[in-house]
Amino acid sequence: MLGHVAYIAAFLALSASVPLHDLGPAGQALIVIGLIGAWRYTWALINFTRAVIYLKWAYPRQKARVEAAYAERPFPAHAYFLVTSFKIGVDTTTRVYRSIFEAALQSAGGATIVASVVDTADVRLIRRIYETVVGSQHGVDLLIDQIPGTGKRDALARSFRLIARKAPTRHDILIVADGDSCVPLDIVARTAPFFTDPRIGALTTDEHVEIPEPGLFADWFSLRFTQRQVMMSSMGLSGRVLTLTGRMSVFRADLATHPEFISMVQHDSIDHWRLGRVSFLTGDDKSTWFWLLKNGWRMAYLPDVASLSMETQPKPGFVDSAVTLMTRWFGNMLRTNGRALALSPSKIGWFTWWSILDQRLGIWTTLAGPISVLLGAIFVDPRVILLYAAWVMLTRYLFCWVLSLARGSGFPITYPFLLYFGQIVGAGVKSYILFRLDRQRWTRQSASGPKRILPWPERAKAWSSVYVHALALGWLTLGVSLLSGLV
Repeated sequence: MLGHVAYIAAFLALSASVPLHDLGPAGQALIVIGLIGAWRYTWALINFTRAVIYLKWAYPRQKARVEAAYAERPFPAHAYFLVTSFKIGVDTTTRVYRSIFEAALQSAGGATIVASVVDTADVRLIRRIYETVVGSQHGVDLLIDQIPGTGKRDALARSFRLIARKAPTRHDILIVADGDSCVPLDIVARTAPFFTDPRIGALTTDEHVEIPEPGLFADWFSLRFTQRQVMMSSMGLSGRVLTLTGRMSVFRADLATHPEFISMVQHDSIDHWRLGRVSFLTGDDKSTWFWLLKNGWRMAYLPDVASLSMETQPKPGFVDSAVTLMTRWFGNMLRTNGRALALSPSKIGWFTWWSILDQRLGIWTTLAGPISVLLGAIFVDPRVILLYAAWVMLTRYLFCWVLSLARGSGFPITYPFLLYFGQIVGAGVKSYILFRLDRQRWTRQSASGPKRILPWPERAKAWSSVYVHALALGWLTLGVSLLSGLV
């Protein structure tokens, strides 16, 4: 409470420090920011309204409908679990596989678990957990697929083919989970009914996170998952989410074992006009999403089911950790964004198509505000920064209160600062990646390969990325200067 009081007092002091009429031409920079902000927050309000409609009305009715249909089936779904583990601690691995085996025992139609691992120590550990949890109980089979560490895509493709040999039917489900994510005990009973809808090819759920040390990194993740709940619920109203998270998603088993589906997971790529063929190393969850999207399948969101992920900072500092993760996340998003935009809006839904377009528009509208203020401060009056800071504090504080309604609780005073950090730094990272789609790296795995001296064609390609990025920022700055009246 003391933090909130101090925050409001700081906002009032900043807003009263400089009357708007004293700024003269610099005030127009704030007007431009207000107009752009009004558009962005209108879009946010639309998504929040859609999320409320979905959570309070559409989803409960959909859930009741599919559960009634599932109850009429003569037999329950068989559940396949696919878990990938690489460089994960013993304690986390133990918790994750215990949750997997316990959930498998709850599957009324039986279960088959495929554990894709690299280290022999993981093989022994998983077998020991299986014997402890499952023991002599019937109906749960364990298949351990020990593979060379050539990447997650190869691991998934090989395990998908292993499951395909079991000939799963359209009535079965396949749960894909990361080796650091625990699944709910009743995951099969909660998700299988949704596949009675013949239009649904996959679904994803809410996420909770467990971080050992409290602080900015933990607050940042909590804020991101709150934002995710709102956005995913909004997209759920359209029947097509924007990602099938790799933490845990559920697929119709016959679709996830389709040869074309498996081939895209293993060998996905795009052809870029300047960068050439870009083979995807990360972002398998975007490949599975795009395959289903382009083939006309719907993807549901379950807001009342949640996986639990054990997360640790990839770097010592908060900023380095956040940028490292955003680089991977946004790279996966933008590498698939262009080809998703090329799909017909009438096929994937106009709201879904516009949301995909907004992933790109949001980069430049977010950066326009700080650029406008910086220009106004340099060329007209530095005091514009004070009023901009007040504007940021007010809008982000109000936005955080709206977001908190999604979880039904308050929020720490770090949220407004982290929200602004995520928006501005996130937009900067996105703009950087947009012109360097060929750069990829896992958090725990060096997917980019060893450093080497680049041949001149690759050096030329790297310099061209710098050029087009600078050109885009230059045009943005010129446009903001014109709108602000500085030019």
